[in-house]
Amino acid sequence: MNILMFGPNGSGKGTQGAIVKEKYNLAHIESGAIFRENIGKGTELGAKAKEFIDRGDLVPDEITIPMILDRLKQDDCKNGWLLDGFPRNKNQAIKLDEALKASGLDLDIVAEVILDRQIAKNRIMGRRLCVNDNNHPNNIFIDAIKPNGDKCRVCGGDLTSRSDDQDEEAINKRHSIYYDTESGTLAAAYYFKDLAEKGGKVKYITLDGAPSVKEVTAELMSKL
Repeated sequence: MNILMFGPNGSGKGTQGAIVKEKYNLAHIESGAIFRENIGKGTELGAKAKEFIDRGDLVPDEITIPMILDRLKQDDCKNGWLLDGFPRNKNQAIKLDEALKASGLDLDIVAEVILDRQIAKNRIMGRRLCVNDNNHPNNIFIDAIKPNGDKCRVCGGDLTSRSDDQDEEAINKRHSIYYDTESGTLAAAYYFKDLAEKGGKVKYITLDGAPSVKEVTAELMSKL
């Protein structure tokens, strides 16, 4: 089972991805990790990507997509994969779709986590990271996963917050890209939704991101 997952920052997309990974033994592929891996290993594509990153420019699709395809062809992806963080716009969605088909890689499911923009923003600003495991859910604005003071509710570890999680301007910028249905990330998601509605092989599912993690997981599992 090969899955592409969409959701705004703060929607719990990463948490749900980790749950799906464990249940179905899938490789959880994050675009940012692919860049770091290629740059760290000194690959040809990584060197090219680093040039753009060092200049503060976006890495072109001609470099990003081959990196992603190479990752999806590795041994740990043979049982299936979940791709998170790419594509970020409609043009990338089209190019990724074409590249997957040309490589003989099937995309089975596209999942979209739907969440109101203001709720997503509040969740980001309330998010706290455990020093022992960033996947331990802690959020000062969500009753079900409120930390124990300044300690992780799961393991008691110290908590920190990412500086960009407290930067409203940065959050608004990221969300403006995601919620843009004309050329942004939602436009990419809707490209695949349109393919599904036209009878394509891909299955498009939506999830309500507002309830608890367990409730969202239950809906996700019922639709996979």
